[in-house]
Amino acid sequence: MPPTLTAAEARTAAEPLLSVRDLSVVFALDEGTVRAVDGVSFDVRPGEVLGIVGESGCGKSVTMKAILQLIESPGHITRGEILYRRDAARPRIIDLALLPPRGALMRALRGAEIALIPQEPMAAFSPVHTVGQQIIEAIMLHAHRRHPDGHPITRHAARAMMIELFRDVGISMPEQRVDAYSWQLSGGVRQRAMIAMALSCRPRLLIADEPTTAIDVTTQAQILTLLRELQRKYDTAIIFITHDLGVIAQMAHYVLVMYLGSVMEEGPVDHIFHAPKHPYTKALLRSIPSLYGEARSSLPVISGALPHPFNRPPGCPFHPRCDAVMPQRCAHAVPRLQPVGIGQQAACFLYHDPAEPA
Repeated sequence: MPPTLTAAEARTAAEPLLSVRDLSVVFALDEGTVRAVDGVSFDVRPGEVLGIVGESGCGKSVTMKAILQLIESPGHITRGEILYRRDAARPRIIDLALLPPRGALMRALRGAEIALIPQEPMAAFSPVHTVGQQIIEAIMLHAHRRHPDGHPITRHAARAMMIELFRDVGISMPEQRVDAYSWQLSGGVRQRAMIAMALSCRPRLLIADEPTTAIDVTTQAQILTLLRELQRKYDTAIIFITHDLGVIAQMAHYVLVMYLGSVMEEGPVDHIFHAPKHPYTKALLRSIPSLYGEARSSLPVISGALPHPFNRPPGCPFHPRCDAVMPQRCAHAVPRLQPVGIGQQAACFLYHDPAEPA
């Protein structure tokens, strides 16, 4: 019997579905240049849930938009690769960073093979068309590309598919809800409809950008349970973007912790929560309320505030707020991700010397 692989070894053995390498995104504004994403690298394996966590403004959503080529002007990718591996029927690796955002291939991939659940479904759905009309349009546009014989799908068949999807995502009375407008639906039903739209073409990669932000706690738990069930059912890889560490613990297999456009730490979810290495990760975990904490006591907070994007600190981006700062090192050199355990990396001089090669 072959030896059992650890989670980290199994992840390394699997071939990546998406590989992001040294990705940088810059916004050239009149006031100055904003480095929204600065040298980010990660892999997503088939069937894996990758969680990206960090404070607001750390570059999580811009990373997602770069993958989909949805960065608004004057932002643009300055360097890096976004390597997407297509399915076995078409063994081909495409660098999404080189594709024209409005080109035919990017439009064919977007929605059909790489889908998005946006942060606010009320803004994503058109208020002057029914939810059903918009989802049927997506199915008719993309579904034939995944169909074995390549024939276009009829509107009647697309409507039947959509009603079945509504049932899958737990929307009651789907035959009536498909003809409703987005403003006639509750927040939870709108979010479920957006999930149905994202899954309508059976994408291989699903990007969920803060999908539970604007809904109540009960509905949030239902949405997370639904996403886990659908991920197992369709074996879809998910990039889950959030600032909520509780959601990450519940959903993710592998975690990226971002700060000011850079990855501070990455590793399996159990390692990140039970053996964090980077001071920023530790500070985030300390700020979570505990059931076993002392009553009426103040929660620990991270000192200071996120630096202004036009005034990035030199050296380690987190050093002005770090409680383990070494001024002679951290203020003058930029740490790079280095192994700090099995499958775990951290960008911190506590674990390697700045003189060592990155």
